[in-house]
Amino acid sequence: MTEAGAGALREFLVVLALALVGLLLAVAAAFAPWYVPPADAGGGAVVEMHSPQLTGPGSGGVVVEAR
Repeated sequence: MTEAGAGALREFLVVLALALVGLLLAVAAAFAPWYVPPADAGGGAVVEMHSPQLTGPGSGGVVVEAR
């Protein structure tokens, strides 16, 4: 193998290694937890939902009262 061929192969392997490291970092960032949950986390909680109250005739949005 010539010196130019060996240099090209070495450069290709460095680029390939850097691409694999970047891919591993992206997978780790996507699937690893981003924060540590507190030790006393009790799981999900039930939340009571309320719909907005209709305010007036037509109920098309914000009610502006004239003074």
